[in-house]
Amino acid sequence: MNAWTYVGLILIIAAALPVAPIVLTWVLGPRRPNAIKNSAYECGIETVGETWVQFKAQYYLFGLAFVVFDAETVFLFPFAAAFDRVDVWAVVEAALFILILAAGLVYAWRKGALEWA
Repeated sequence: MNAWTYVGLILIIAAALPVAPIVLTWVLGPRRPNAIKNSAYECGIETVGETWVQFKAQYYLFGLAFVVFDAETVFLFPFAAAFDRVDVWAVVEAALFILILAAGLVYAWRKGALEWA
């Protein structure tokens, strides 16, 4: 078999894996719609007033800053676990990575993105 045949098979499997549970749920799942199931649900109570309100973008910026520094932890943990086996260039690269993220933190701090309002 050709090498591209394996690539094609993997692409077919990769497309089928997320679609299969959705199709199986749709085919095998029970269908008993009623007014209560079709109503809007928010924290266990009926909504009062306008349901489409605008949120401040600052909340999203705060969450984005959290994700960035969470990714920093994911990248630095393997380095910290193998610190005694790395050469000096790996230490320089890790220090540069931390400095870039620290500059991003200072920038976000000065712009006020970390102030919770």
